[in-house]
Amino acid sequence: MASSSCNCAKPQISHPLSSASSSTVHLGHSPTSISWNSRQPNRTHNISIIHSALHSPSVLHFPKQPYQNPLIPIEDDSVNVQWNLLQRAAAMALDMAESALVSLELQHPLPKTADPHVQISGNFAPVPEQPVKQALPVTGTIPSCINGVYLRNGANPLFEPVAGHHFFDGDGMVHAVTIDNGNASYACQKELGRPVFPKAIGELHGHSGIARLLLFYARGLFGLVDHKQGTGVANAGLVYFNNRLLAMSEDDLPYHLRITPSGDLETVGRYNFDDQLKSTMIAHPKIDPFSKELFALSYDVIQKPYLKYFKFQPDGTKSPDVEIPLSMPTMMHDFAITENFVVIPNQQVLFKLQEMIFGGSPVIYDKNKKSSFGILSKNASDSKDIIWVESPDTFCFHLWNAWEEPESDEVVVIGSCMTPPDSIFNECDESLTSVLSEIRLNLKTGKSTRRPIISESEQVNLEAGMVNRNRLGRRTRYAYLAIAEPWPKVSGFAKIDLFTGEVKKHIYGDKKFGGEPFFLPRDDNCESAEDDELQVVDAINLQLESSIKLPSRVPYGFHGTFIDAKSLINLA
Repeated sequence: MASSSCNCAKPQISHPLSSASSSTVHLGHSPTSISWNSRQPNRTHNISIIHSALHSPSVLHFPKQPYQNPLIPIEDDSVNVQWNLLQRAAAMALDMAESALVSLELQHPLPKTADPHVQISGNFAPVPEQPVKQALPVTGTIPSCINGVYLRNGANPLFEPVAGHHFFDGDGMVHAVTIDNGNASYACQKELGRPVFPKAIGELHGHSGIARLLLFYARGLFGLVDHKQGTGVANAGLVYFNNRLLAMSEDDLPYHLRITPSGDLETVGRYNFDDQLKSTMIAHPKIDPFSKELFALSYDVIQKPYLKYFKFQPDGTKSPDVEIPLSMPTMMHDFAITENFVVIPNQQVLFKLQEMIFGGSPVIYDKNKKSSFGILSKNASDSKDIIWVESPDTFCFHLWNAWEEPESDEVVVIGSCMTPPDSIFNECDESLTSVLSEIRLNLKTGKSTRRPIISESEQVNLEAGMVNRNRLGRRTRYAYLAIAEPWPKVSGFAKIDLFTGEVKKHIYGDKKFGGEPFFLPRDDNCESAEDDELQVVDAINLQLESSIKLPSRVPYGFHGTFIDAKSLINLA
């Protein structure tokens, strides 16, 4: 990103998400800003991009959307597919059946985890696409060595829910801030909206969930939808790999996005790595900072094998799938890598579609199952040598890092352990806690230990964030994580010393809320000085200094990435 003559580090971009109900969003401590802080010339500069804004009630509005024929391939929305007489009649009949189903559903109260008035209220509400807005007002000076694009993915439902809706169900929307020689621009773009696809969490409950699945597959039988093209919304992860920007969620193929020279965003279409990828891909694939390989998982909730592992060479060449033996389909949003292994969580949150027969959710917590982690060689051609280590009552929705300690035959895993494990999917009386934990897996004894990293007196919910990506899979000292208080809002972010448990916090205050912090290392080859970074919020005292004003509100979202200017030149 920076030239050899640049005398400053790269940023830690901390990107808390706005909860503004006004027409502006804020990447910083005052409304509508991205904040920057540069230190004295003889010291390293510290910059982080964040945004937060005042929270107040908002009216739920949905952008006007034309009807989208679901037969149209996403790769070419200009294709006009005509239905025959039988298809038209089937479409009318199935639409009538769905309307009757919705009428029945609305007679019963929805749980909070599926109630649209809860799940997409306030700054969870959607926004329309924004064209590129150039020359945004900048307060302060953006360091000359910071050039590139920060992107953040999130859920942005394009169609008003007719029944249940969970925050995770929304259509993907990517927001981009481009920084070019001290100037900044902003754009956002949806990826796809298809109201005929059942929402995986919000709508698949009980008997009505079964009916929705039957309606969906009936539409497929008549050729009204093509479920073989995937049903996901690509609203979670973002990764830059092999000169491509990919957006993803674990229920579909990745989406290939393109950034134009003007800073605008374009959806190219689903990406299957030149016909090599025949299944879905996990929302959080991992890129090894040294080998530049990409590692991924794919899980299936219906048929065996329930889980597969594979990797891609830096040129995009895929390895054969390795089937991982699981007795039942397991929720697996994330995993970890070390220098030599992949770390696979096999936890207690499962998919049991048959639970809908009894009126329940297909996503359940099985207290009788024993949680474990599978340790598999990165270069494995099969799973016969996988080592399973039990870790009782452990559920980590995200794993921040892992590394090997050969002297003790252990793999160390850093993750946020959630209790109750299924509370983000199902309504619970117990308050959610997310405890940053160190889990030690002994490969020789098959035993594990787990301890909270932060002292009980300083315990806060920590979710969404990262470590220095140049140290991924290796021993790291610091993690940068969102403070999810009050859940699910983010009131600030923290820098945590994983060795001592020391916590430094930046709290937005004044009813401002944000989102995931993003750490951008000094340079792509930097392995040390994990807190020697540019950031809008100073890495030492976590004080905010300067800002970029954005033209519109940015809803709460999930995860982001940064692509430097040199990489943008080669972007496919």
